[in-house]
Amino acid sequence: MKRIATPALALAAFALTAPAFAGGYSEPVVEQPVITPAPVMPVAGTDWTGGYVGATIGYGWGDNALDGADDMTYGVYGGYDYDFGNFVLGGELEYNATEMEEGDNSLDNLTRLKLRAGYDMGPALVYGVVGAAYGEADINGASYNDTGYVYGLGVDYAVSDNMTVGAELLQNEFDEFDNSGEDLSATTLGARVSFRF
Repeated sequence: MKRIATPALALAAFALTAPAFAGGYSEPVVEQPVITPAPVMPVAGTDWTGGYVGATIGYGWGDNALDGADDMTYGVYGGYDYDFGNFVLGGELEYNATEMEEGDNSLDNLTRLKLRAGYDMGPALVYGVVGAAYGEADINGASYNDTGYVYGLGVDYAVSDNMTVGAELLQNEFDEFDNSGEDLSATTLGARVSFRF
């Protein structure tokens, strides 16, 4: 009887555990994390509309009555721009003192009233300049002052909402400077820092 009971118990135990082996082994399902792409934010353009003030330092060299004169220039300026989208139009008043001299001839200072027109490239503004220039100079030891014209190119770059850095290359022309019998020309290249409001 013991011989029959042992196999019968083993068979009963197997029958009870058989459902656990049904279907065989299967890999557990692991849910993959859902990755959503970061939202695409539109690149905000720079709005150049508003007033600004700043300072400039640079270098100048002369021609005609100032032939051979070259040295430092430095000054202050203020203006206002209006951004029409891709086109920016503005005006600026600038005062520059200069150390340009050669012998008895020197350019003491320049005051410029400039019209700026440029292309809005986002954080950069590339522009052209035309306007009037007023200069005070010594020619052959005598003091003169006169009004001429200025033209050139410039670029500003916005480093923050309220601060820009830039550069301007300007040509200043005075024909028959204050009836002195001499033409006077000066080229200036200046680095600029502006605070916008």
